[in-house]
Amino acid sequence: MEKSLARYIWSNTRRQQLWILAVVAVSMVPYFLSFDLPKQIVNGPIQGDGFENANATQTFMHLAYDIPLIGHVDFFEGFQLNRLQMLMALSLVFLALVVLNGLFKFYINTYKGRLGERMLRRIRFQLIDRVLRFPPVHFKRVKSAEIATMIKDEVEPMGGFTGDAFVSPALLGGQALTALAFIIIQNFWLGMIAAAIVGVQAVVIPRMRKRLLELGRQRQLTARELSGRVGEIVEGIGTIHGNDTSNLERADIATRLGLIFSIRYDLYQWKFLVKFLNNFLAQVTPFLFYAIGGYLALQGRLDIGQLVAVISAYKDLPGPLKELIDWDQMRQDVQVKYQQVYEQFNVEPLIDGRIQEIPAEAIGPLTAALVVSNLTLSDDSGARLVDHVSVEIRPNETVAIVGPNGSGAEAFAEALGRIVWPDSGRISIDGRDLLELPESITGRRISYASADTYFFHGTLRDNLLYGLKHAPLTDPNYEDQAAQEFKWHAAEALKAGNPTLDLNSDWVDYNAAGATGPDDLLTAIRPVLDAVLISQDILDLALRSTVDTTVHVALAGRIVDLRRSLRERMKDESLDAIVVPFDFDNYNSQATVGENLLFGTMKRPMMNNRKLAAHPYFQQLFRDTGLSNDLYAMGLEIAENAVELFHDLPPDHPFFQQLTFMTADDIPTYQALLQKLQSRRFEDASIDERSMIIRLSFAYIEPRHRFGLLSDELMAKIVSARKQFHEHIPDDLAVLIERYDPERFTSSATLMDNVLFGRIAYQQADASDRIRTIMSELFDALDLYDDVLSIGLEFDVGSGGKRLTMVQRQKLNLARALLKRSDYFIFNRPLPALDQRVQDQIIRKVVQDLHEEGKRPAIIWVLSNARLAEIFDRILLFNRGDLVEAGNYPELSEKNGMFKELLS
Repeated sequence: MEKSLARYIWSNTRRQQLWILAVVAVSMVPYFLSFDLPKQIVNGPIQGDGFENANATQTFMHLAYDIPLIGHVDFFEGFQLNRLQMLMALSLVFLALVVLNGLFKFYINTYKGRLGERMLRRIRFQLIDRVLRFPPVHFKRVKSAEIATMIKDEVEPMGGFTGDAFVSPALLGGQALTALAFIIIQNFWLGMIAAAIVGVQAVVIPRMRKRLLELGRQRQLTARELSGRVGEIVEGIGTIHGNDTSNLERADIATRLGLIFSIRYDLYQWKFLVKFLNNFLAQVTPFLFYAIGGYLALQGRLDIGQLVAVISAYKDLPGPLKELIDWDQMRQDVQVKYQQVYEQFNVEPLIDGRIQEIPAEAIGPLTAALVVSNLTLSDDSGARLVDHVSVEIRPNETVAIVGPNGSGAEAFAEALGRIVWPDSGRISIDGRDLLELPESITGRRISYASADTYFFHGTLRDNLLYGLKHAPLTDPNYEDQAAQEFKWHAAEALKAGNPTLDLNSDWVDYNAAGATGPDDLLTAIRPVLDAVLISQDILDLALRSTVDTTVHVALAGRIVDLRRSLRERMKDESLDAIVVPFDFDNYNSQATVGENLLFGTMKRPMMNNRKLAAHPYFQQLFRDTGLSNDLYAMGLEIAENAVELFHDLPPDHPFFQQLTFMTADDIPTYQALLQKLQSRRFEDASIDERSMIIRLSFAYIEPRHRFGLLSDELMAKIVSARKQFHEHIPDDLAVLIERYDPERFTSSATLMDNVLFGRIAYQQADASDRIRTIMSELFDALDLYDDVLSIGLEFDVGSGGKRLTMVQRQKLNLARALLKRSDYFIFNRPLPALDQRVQDQIIRKVVQDLHEEGKRPAIIWVLSNARLAEIFDRILLFNRGDLVEAGNYPELSEKNGMFKELLS
C-alpha cells in the first residue's frame, strides 16, 4: 500500500486532478471581476462619475487590447449608454457573473463528489482485496468487527477528501488571495490589516488544532475497539450466558463508554475554543475596516465605492479562509486515519494476487502425486505440531490418518488443505509448491472439509453451491435498458479500479457438479445429500415452508393427487386414524378452536390474529352468534384449570410444553385476572380482559389438553359460525384469508398442511415421523421429490448458518466439499457432532460413492475411529507431531505397535 494518502490520491486521480485544477484557474477570472464590478456601479452610474450632465453617455463593452508585435486592436467598439442604462447594464453583468460563478462552483463540487466516491469505492475494494489475500495465520490476530468498521466507516472521510485534496487548496486559496489582492489594490493599509488577520488565522489556528487531531485519533481507536468488543459479545453470547458473566461484560462496556465520553468531552471543549478564537478574529476585521476605512473616506483618501468594494470583498475572504483551515484539519485527520488503515492492512506476506486470478483456460485434473517433504508446522506459541514429516500420497489412493488428540494429524490435514502454512519443508504437486498453485486449481481440484464450518447469510442452496461459484460462466439476458445500465456500471467500475464481473451472471459450474445445467442440477445434488444423510432434514424444512406457487407450478398443480395418494396409502396400511381431514361441515377435533372457526389461513403479515379480532365484521359475527359469551366462559374454565394445575410448578417444567395457550410467565397474570373477575359475567369484564380470556379458547384442542370443555353443541355452533363467516365475508377480508379447499393449493399454508389437508391425531405415537416417511415415498413415486427438495434448499440459514443445528452444518459442509468432485478430498474429522455409528455410516457411504463408475479420486481422511481405517488403502499414524507408523490395515493391525493399541 502507498504510505502517504496524498501520493495515493495523486497516483490514482492525476488526470482528473489536473483537469479540475485547470477549471479552478479559469474560474478565478469571473470571481475577480465580481469584486471590481460593485465599485464601478457605485462610482459610475450611482454617484454620477462620468455622467456630469443629463445627456452624458459612456461606452459599454468596449473590447480593445494591446497585442505585442501587432499593436492596439479594437475587437468591439461597444454601446453608448446613458446613466440609467449603464446602471442596468452593469447590474445585469453582475448578475451574470454571479450565475457564472455559481455554475463554476456547481461543476467543481459535482466533479469533486464523483471523484471522491470513485476513490472511496477504489480504496474499499482494495482493502477487501487485501483481506482476501491475508495469510491464514493473520486472521487469528484480528477481530472481524474491527476490520469491518475500518472498511465501512473509517475510510469514509477519505472519499470526501479525495475531491478536495488538491482542488480545495487551489480553489479556496485562489479565492482568498484574489479577495486579498483586490483589497490591497483598493487600499494598501486596509490590505495589510486583512493580511495580518489572515496570517494569524493561518498560523495559530492550525497549531491549536493539533490537539484536536490527537483527540480524534484516540476517539477513533476507542470506538473501533468498542466495535470489536461488541462483536465478541455477539459471537460469544452462549459462553456469557453459560458462565453468568453478563455483568462483567456490562462493566467492561461501561468502562469503554466512559473512556470514549471523556475523550469526546475534551474534544468538544477544545473544538469550540478553536471555533471561538477563529470567529473572533473574523469579526475583528470588519470593525477595523469600518473604523479605519471610514476615517480614510472622511479624509478623502478613499472613495465610497472603494470602501464598499473592500467590505464586499472581505465578506468573501473569511469563508474561503475558514474552509481552507478546515481543509488543513481534514487533511491531517484523514492522514492519521489513513496511517491507521495502512498499519492494519499492510500485512506481509500477502498472497500473490496472481494466485486468485480467473484462469484463461479450463482447469484440467490433477494427475500427479501430493508430495510432502520435511514438513514442519507450529502453532502461534511456537510449539511444534508436525515435526519433519515426509510422505507421498498418490492419485486415486485412499489414506486414513489416525492418532490421538494433539497428535498432529489435524494440523497435517490443515497443511494439505492450505489452511495453515508450513514453517519449513514444502507440499508440492508435480514439482510445484502447493502455496504457489493458483486457487483456480487448488479451490477446484482439492476439496477440504473440517469440523469448523461457516455459512454465509443466504439460502441453503446458495451455501451448498458456494464451492462451484468460481467465475461467471453464463451472461444474463438483459433487456436493452438493463444492458445499458450494466455498461454504465461496468464503465464506472473500471474508473474506480474495480473488476467488471457481473454478479447477476450464472456463476455455478454445473459440469463440475456432474450436471449439464440448472435443470438437472438437483439430480446431481441428491446423491451427495443422501450420502451425508441430510436429505430428510432438507425435506423437513420444505414441509414446514410455504410454497411459491408461481415457481413450483407442478407441485401446486398436483396437490390433489398427493392428498388422494396419501389417503390411499394410509388406508392400505391401516393408518386412517392418524390424520383427521378438514371438512367444511364438521368440526375437526385435532385442530384448535380458532382454526375450526376460521377454516383457512391468514396471509401474513398483512393479516394476523390481532387484526382479525379487531375487524368489525369479525366482532359483529361474534355478537350475532353468541360465541363471545361461549368462548369467554370456555376461556375462564381454561384459565382456572391451568392456574390450579400449574401455578406451583417451576417455569421449566415439561408440562408447560403441552400448553399452547399459556406460558409459565402468563400464570401470575391470569391468576390475578381470575381474582378480579370473580362474578364471571361477560358484561363485567373490560374489552382487554375479554380479549385475554377469549384468546385462551382459540388455542384449545380437546384431545391434547383434555379439560372436557368442548361439547357437541358448542362444536356445532362453531361450525355454524364458520359457515356464516365465509358466506358473508367482505371483500377486504376475503383477499387476506384463504379458505381451505380440497381441490386447491393453499398458498399461505405450509407444504405439510397442504398435503395433509387436516391435522395429525395427538393420540398416535410417532405419527409425525410415520407421516413424513410416507410423504417422502409419495414425492418420489409422483416424481415431485426434486421440487420438494428445491423448496427446502430455499431455507434461509441465517447469519453464519446459525438457524441450522451443529449436526446439519457439519453435514452441509461435507456435502459442499463432495459436490465439487475434486481429484483430492481432504476430510479433517468433519463430523464430530455426530455419534460414532452415524459417522462410520457416512464415511463408508462417501468413500463408496466417490469410487463409483471408474472414478477414484484421492481421499485423505482424519478418522476418529481407527477401526474404520480398514476401508482405506493406506494408514498414516501420527503421535506428538511425528509420523510413527505407515502401512495398510492388515500390516499395522498385526504389528505390535501403536496402531494395534488404538484398535484395542
